[in-house]
Amino acid sequence: MHIMTGKDAAGGGLRERKKRATRAALAEAAVRLAAEHGADQVTVEAISAAAGVSVRTFFNYFDSRDDAFVVVDADAGERVRRSFLAAPPALPPLEALREALAAELREAERQHELWSLHAGVLRSSPHLLVRNLGVQMADESGLAEAIARRLRSVRGGGGGGVVRPRREGEDPTPECASGALYLLARHRWW
Repeated sequence: MHIMTGKDAAGGGLRERKKRATRAALAEAAVRLAAEHGADQVTVEAISAAAGVSVRTFFNYFDSRDDAFVVVDADAGERVRRSFLAAPPALPPLEALREALAAELREAERQHELWSLHAGVLRSSPHLLVRNLGVQMADESGLAEAIARRLRSVRGGGGGGVVRPRREGEDPTPECASGALYLLARHRWW
């Protein structure tokens, strides 16, 4: 799956906005077609045509057909992490996290129909659900790293190493997120 860099995800330039719009159009076309016909019946050609781009353009954004079905909004996790880390230092970490997640949920609510279709596609295609869970685990790991970073900066590097950043190539694990949440509880920031 093509992963957008932080610059791509955060960039506000015209080129980056166009890239995000094209990726979103492809993902939406894939989900809508899969909801109507079943994921196994949808081709890259059909997705590309529905999004108004070429097959070659499709492969600029996704490595495979299945990747287009997996994530409706590829930038959501990055937006949550950015918002969380940009919160005022005086704001307790849990409140910063709540605000970041609430903002993202408001965005998801605006696309309620598409998210509902996406959930249906994942329910009817277990192999896509498994891939989606992998992406969610990676986002969770990234959020846990952001929580740990904020806790270390607020506490002057404290935390005793309970949460360490994931190494390059290492599988994300739920322990990383639970460790960050443990730190929140331990420091009474609930």
